[in-house]
Amino acid sequence: MTPPPLIDLPIRALRMADLRHCADLSEDRGWPREDHKWGLLLAAGNGYGIDAPDGEGLAAVCVVTRYGDHQVKPDLAAIGMVLVADRYARRGLGRRLMTHVCDEVLDGVPLTLHATPYGRPLYEELGFETTGRAEMLRGHFRPSPGDPEPAVGTASGTVRPATAEDLVGIIRLDTEVFGTDRTHIITRLPAFVDRLLVAEDGSGILVGYAAAWPNMETHVIGPLIAKDTATAQALVASLAALTDRPLRTDVDVRHEELLAWLKERGLASVAFNAVMTRGLPGLPGDWTRRWAPLTVAAG
Repeated sequence: MTPPPLIDLPIRALRMADLRHCADLSEDRGWPREDHKWGLLLAAGNGYGIDAPDGEGLAAVCVVTRYGDHQVKPDLAAIGMVLVADRYARRGLGRRLMTHVCDEVLDGVPLTLHATPYGRPLYEELGFETTGRAEMLRGHFRPSPGDPEPAVGTASGTVRPATAEDLVGIIRLDTEVFGTDRTHIITRLPAFVDRLLVAEDGSGILVGYAAAWPNMETHVIGPLIAKDTATAQALVASLAALTDRPLRTDVDVRHEELLAWLKERGLASVAFNAVMTRGLPGLPGDWTRRWAPLTVAAG
């Protein structure tokens, strides 16, 4: 019996049991395995995949993270981790999977994704438009003389470790800044991240929060929400003081002052990704207070 063409292979929902195969696929394409991140994405979102016809794991995958009323019709959905096994590359599987997710699973839902230069042409053909850019930085953070002491009072207020009592305020601030509800993501942060900090102004009002989570040999800074540059700097410096690992983060290129500050302190530019949307002119919310995402895979 002749096997079906690759583009006719069935697409199925992924389960947590598929995590190892997802990590294998990342490794196959030269990416880090990122098991920890895969666990969050599959728990908080929905994975879709095509089983490899040779029986060796997955041939293609992607993950969808829904925001707003994600149980019914979401306000926004982010698509990430679009991967095709190297042995099946350039044979239409990526397009088949993306078309299924965009036009069938998420029909009519506004969409966003971060695109590498390699993936951008396909996404443009599927109706996505570039509405922003993010710069990936990586390196060991080196404080400079004159920087505020981390995790203490600063000109912008106070940075301190988050407590359970802060969660409601973090969700409220995040919804305001992100432009839609991410409760199902934010409530997972305490178990997912290594450090979660909040920033308060002089009146004790929450004006920012940030997390650092482990990703292979680095700590990723994200989400990073802050009222201004000084608050963002204080949060990053405080997180950096709590780890010996290199830092990695993805910063909206419009935040030129923060990017310059990070580069002066040892982080170097690694890559640029296009922020793309379909069905809306740009991301909702307040970009001036949104500095870095939790992960580019989830928006």
